[in-house]
Amino acid sequence: MARGTGEHEVTPIVIAHRGASAFRPEHTLLSYRVAISMGADFIEPDLVSTKDHVLVARHENELSATTDVEKHPEFAARRTTKLVNGARRTGWFTEDFTLAELRTLRARERFARERRDNTAYDGRARVPTLDEIVRLAQKHGVGVYAETKFPTYFASIGLPLEAPMLETFTRHGWDGEDDPVFIQSFETGNLRRLRPLTRIRLVQFVAAAGAPYDLVRAGDRRTYDDMVTPKGMAEIAGYADGIGVVTKRIGPGEPGGIDGRKISPAALVGNAHRAGLLVHATTVRRLDARLRAEDRGRDTDRVTEQVRTWLRHLYRLKVDGVIADDPGLARAVRESMRAGG
Repeated sequence: MARGTGEHEVTPIVIAHRGASAFRPEHTLLSYRVAISMGADFIEPDLVSTKDHVLVARHENELSATTDVEKHPEFAARRTTKLVNGARRTGWFTEDFTLAELRTLRARERFARERRDNTAYDGRARVPTLDEIVRLAQKHGVGVYAETKFPTYFASIGLPLEAPMLETFTRHGWDGEDDPVFIQSFETGNLRRLRPLTRIRLVQFVAAAGAPYDLVRAGDRRTYDDMVTPKGMAEIAGYADGIGVVTKRIGPGEPGGIDGRKISPAALVGNAHRAGLLVHATTVRRLDARLRAEDRGRDTDRVTEQVRTWLRHLYRLKVDGVIADDPGLARAVRESMRAGG
């Protein structure tokens, strides 16, 4: 793949969003295994820490939405309220549980109403560790696309995510830019700290609004809108290998700049490539308000065709990867387009 030359021909990778989360409860080995069977190139764990500093896969450190912790009276006293990245949250938190305690919980579907079929798998899986996920990926020849969740928060409580994450990847032989692993973050500081420590590819995620929490906390006025300008992308290229762009910025008819900046989706992707950055689109999913219509995520022909239309649009923009909760469909559309379909 040629980067920064104006020439950009690459087969985009399919990244399974929290596993095949359209079909199994998110961030479980069940979900990752189904994603692999569907042809995902990478599986995506969001990483948080336990009390004893073991990294596990949860979308957030609060456990009540995705586990049966509420049914465990022995942990009732641990329900608490915390300020996490500026937001007040109440519940049970991974950092208050050792791994052994966390192992007594069972995972459940986060969106029980929208993904009713997934609830059949409630209680069948534990919360997986990063080590287990890497071993599963290597066994089946796929990659890992890891997101550090709330890195500023975890560093503030003495449980930084970066060191145990790098140690795990290195122990399994992944420490270079050609290895099938990415590290992503919506914050900037942890990626900057990681850059001199590893050759693993780093991805700066860019949300639809707001600003990276570490910048907000430091009083830095830069926003995600600023990061998608040519100047912002040139700065990102100094510490990261790619950007992850929410589909709202690069969807059909969407201004990539969002806040008054009329950057077209094609221009945003092209500017990133000229800066030498990979572009990964996140997230194509059935639960998206643009896709679910009145079926609210049910697997109907209409919803499937809407997802397929979005995928075709993103692939035509020459993105380098797509993060999807239905990796089978993302792969099928990619292969169809490669074959001229």
